[in-house]
Amino acid sequence: MSNEPSSHTLVPVQTEEFITATTGTPQNQQADSDDNNGKEKHNAPFLSLWELFVLFLGFGLNAWGGAVAQIALIQEAIVKERKWITPATFKKVYAVYQVLPGPEAAELCCYFGYLSRGRVGALVAGIAFILPGFLAMLFLSYIYVVFGLTNKYFLASFKALQPIVAAMVLRAVHKIAEETMVNHATGLFDRKILAFAILAGLNTALNINFFISLAVFGLATSAFGSASKYGPAAGWSILIVAYASAITYIALLGLPSETALGLGVSKTADLGHLSALGLVAGALSFGGAYTSFPFVLQEAVVIGGWITQKVFLDGVALANVLPAPTVIFSTFVGFWGGYHYYGESVGHGFAGAIVTTIGMFIPCFSFTIIGHNFFDSLVHKKSIASFLDGVSGSVVGIIAVTAVKLFHSAIESAASPPPGGSIDSQTASVNAVSSLMLYFLTLAVLYNFKDKTTNALVVIVGAITGQFLFL
Repeated sequence: MSNEPSSHTLVPVQTEEFITATTGTPQNQQADSDDNNGKEKHNAPFLSLWELFVLFLGFGLNAWGGAVAQIALIQEAIVKERKWITPATFKKVYAVYQVLPGPEAAELCCYFGYLSRGRVGALVAGIAFILPGFLAMLFLSYIYVVFGLTNKYFLASFKALQPIVAAMVLRAVHKIAEETMVNHATGLFDRKILAFAILAGLNTALNINFFISLAVFGLATSAFGSASKYGPAAGWSILIVAYASAITYIALLGLPSETALGLGVSKTADLGHLSALGLVAGALSFGGAYTSFPFVLQEAVVIGGWITQKVFLDGVALANVLPAPTVIFSTFVGFWGGYHYYGESVGHGFAGAIVTTIGMFIPCFSFTIIGHNFFDSLVHKKSIASFLDGVSGSVVGIIAVTAVKLFHSAIESAASPPPGGSIDSQTASVNAVSSLMLYFLTLAVLYNFKDKTTNALVVIVGAITGQFLFL
């Protein structure tokens, strides 16, 4: 691969003396860059792959507190301290990844890895960032699945965590809505996107397939945002045809069953289906990890039936105490699926965790490895940007319905007997009330305390509280 500058090369702006002093590498060994990924000037040094791995592994080890804290950590270290790119360039890059699906922190790591060492650097930086959380989730999944299910103390803690996670999902709906209800072309609140979010929620409650809702409202938003004089008419036509078709279907065949919401990509938990589950969820995670919850829940719990909603919530709880993007809950789901599908095989549990996680992260890695500027130009096309606005807004409505279902499940689980045991009506009522209190207390904490450690502390305190409430 040539090190000579070309019209497509990421253009370094530092002096040779600066690079040699800071990295020990002459300027003519600046980053491998063989495509269009870097129109902006940058100061990224040419690091060895090991140096790059260690740098981003450090970010992964300190990735506590969710996406906002992770992005702030990366911005402080790479933009403000090391000055690889300017703050203005960072804003442009981050704006692209906010629109695209996938965890933005991991996408930014891939981007900065690319600036230093091209596509290989993007892959190394992304893997290094998610590795600590992935290994931690693998370990916790093993403990949970192999040792935890029959332990009364373990069960008590997770019974308390279920309403806490349900509250986290509801809070996430509000946070995601604050960003997705904005039209990216104008930067203003868009009432159409809000309306489509509400309609998508109603569609979900009626068991109309997720992907039909996303396509219809994405296309309608794109049509309404078109500069063509026929745009509004096209938008209304899309909505009228869609709802006329839905009404006709319901009139002839009745309401769809709950299984109609998904695609059925993971009816069983073999490795191929687990990989497909991760890939579909990763491609649809607009706005953060919580947007992938409805899809994984639908495919694995409702259609596949190979994991219960209670266990699913437990996996989400574990993800919230780890230094990793919250989509790492997919590792837990994959471990559970592989372990049980292959006859309680620990080896297949690990394999299931790996293929599901790879599937989940393939989309976000691909955006940088294929070409950041390609997607940059794509999402800034008005029709594509409007379509993605409609999809993102619709996802909010879908998550809102999922949040209600998780709340109901958490209260129901609290009042249910332990595996192989029994529970009297008075204890069941007390447990349900305790779960309800945990739910609203968690909401109060999440709305009033926004420190990066809040989620992890809430989960830890909740697990301890469960020892007193549910034993």
